[in-house]
Amino acid sequence: MCRLTVLYGHPADPAEFDRYYREVHIPIARTMRGLKGWTIGKCQSAVPDEQPPYYMIVGLYTDTRAQMDAILTSPEGQATIADVPKFATGGVQFLFEDEEVLIPFELTS
Repeated sequence: MCRLTVLYGHPADPAEFDRYYREVHIPIARTMRGLKGWTIGKCQSAVPDEQPPYYMIVGLYTDTRAQMDAILTSPEGQATIADVPKFATGGVQFLFEDEEVLIPFELTS
């Protein structure tokens, strides 16, 4: 499975980031066809009172990188990508992975 991970840095105005992401960006991104999954996670630090390195991590899934590339180069994908700088004031990084799911698995002692 191909995963595109989007790492959002801490925005200048978190409330505005959240509003824009939910009310504007998600509707634009939903026009992309062919995704197998989409996850959104607001980051929390594992260390109390420490800011995590990212504000939000988003995962987009397809079966293959070719499918992901086709989605991203479509007019809908290009519109989604073009929208990102309008709200990602803390910066953004995009990473592709070939994801292998290991669930269920057994822990050994």
